[in-house]
Amino acid sequence: MLERLKLPQFNQAQRQGIAAALVSAVVLGLAPTFGKEAINAGTPAFTVVALRTVLATLSLWLLFGLFGRKYFYIYPVGLLGCLAAGVINGLGSLMYYTGLARMDASLAQMLYTLYPIFLTLFLRLEGHVISRFTLFRLAVALLAVYFLTQHGPVQTDWLGAGLMVGAGLFYAAHLAVNQRVLYDVPAPTVAVYTLTAMAVTVSAGYLLAGAPAMPPNAGAWQAVMLLTMVTLISRLSLFMGLKRLGGVQTALIGLSELLVTVFSAFLLLGEKLSGLQWVGAALLAASILLVARESQLGTLPTPRPWTPLLFGQQDWHAAGRPPAEAAAEPDRPPKPAPAPPHPP
Repeated sequence: MLERLKLPQFNQAQRQGIAAALVSAVVLGLAPTFGKEAINAGTPAFTVVALRTVLATLSLWLLFGLFGRKYFYIYPVGLLGCLAAGVINGLGSLMYYTGLARMDASLAQMLYTLYPIFLTLFLRLEGHVISRFTLFRLAVALLAVYFLTQHGPVQTDWLGAGLMVGAGLFYAAHLAVNQRVLYDVPAPTVAVYTLTAMAVTVSAGYLLAGAPAMPPNAGAWQAVMLLTMVTLISRLSLFMGLKRLGGVQTALIGLSELLVTVFSAFLLLGEKLSGLQWVGAALLAASILLVARESQLGTLPTPRPWTPLLFGQQDWHAAGRPPAEAAAEPDRPPKPAPAPPHPP
């Protein structure tokens, strides 16, 4: 009995991953509050998302240009993965801030926090069978969404709710893609190229929306700059945690961002939840925390390589050696087949 109550012993990499995931969660928990402050101050949602992403990207390029140029190196397939993840997350960001403009920050973040459920499904599609337990957790999460959208006499903004759930789906997809890239690419490198693709995507959305107005006053600019700092810090810490813990465990720790959002929205924005919404929040937390009971999620599986899929090359992961070792070995002729036995 006492053995079950003992805390697990983590190695240094795991401790660093947990710390990075916690930093990312705490910082990301402030993003909806700062974003809502900028929107309430008169800044259009597309302007908010474009400014914070572009400014964070430029800051990251400047930082690495001065102190970490080695992080600019990346192999082509890894770059394609980062760009794909950035486009996916960029589209999700446009959905997120459009939905945030229509809803309270705390409720919006609760709906967005469904992303660990979607991430579990994406990782199951890597070859794992979706269990009945996973389906049960999905059912609990959907029930939680129903309670969270109950405002009593106030009509629910279903478009805003749908945008937030969709943003969570896109965020989960980008984590699944980045987990593959992080298998052999440093976290800062993934952060800079993923964020760059995000910046291009949201800038295109900003221009297609007719280039909405810039922040109208100092208070709006302050909120945007705080949101930029949140984006920069959270991206670096997020990918560091993702590399060391894997997507599901990072997302599980990321649940704590919901608590930061609820309390910051309560203190800074004066938002409150109804009784049914608190029930929904509890069900959502239970559904996400139950991911710890999923089988075979404690270790990071070796991802299937993309290079053979794109270029028809040999599956070096299955062979058990990296491409550098395979290239170092000279070509060897195949072993001759054994001679058939002589008849007596």
